[in-house]
Formats: sequence, structure tokens, C-alpha cells
Amino acid sequence: MQITLDVPEQFCMDVSPEELGRQIKLYAALTMYQSGSLSAGAACEFAGVDRFTFIAECRKHNIPMINYEPGELAAEVAAFRKAS
Repeated sequence: MQITLDVPEQFCMDVSPEELGRQIKLYAALTMYQSGSLSAGAACEFAGVDRFTFIAECRKHNIPMINYEPGELAAEVAAFRKAS
């Protein structure tokens, strides 16, 4: 699928249209990952980047790669200790 987006020239001065397109895809993937609508793997594929690049971008934008609900991590640690 192809989507056309009109971007005012003032926002494209420092980058080529191709680079701007890559940035927009990456930021969209980061946002969709953060909201839970894409998995990390799907977000990497959407953005056209490898997992290491995606993880670095998540870190750069303070997006956690692991999101535990309160108490969930403690329950996993307790289950791990019990199994060991």
C-alpha cells in the first residue's frame, strides 16, 4: 500500500524526501509499538529497520521494551525462584 502525504517545504529543508519518509515510518512504528497496536517484530518490519536499531530508537525516545503491570514482575520472579 502506498500513502501520499503533503509535507510543507519548511519541514524538509535538512533531509531528502526519502529520508523524511523513513523517519516518518520509524516514528509511526514507535508510536504504534508504544500503544500496543504493533509487536516489536511488526514495528521493525513496518519501519524497515533491524531489531537492534529499533531497540536503540526505543531507548532514545524512552519507550520501554518490556512493560509489566504492577506486581507482574514480582510474580514472575517468585515463579522463577519456585521453579529453581
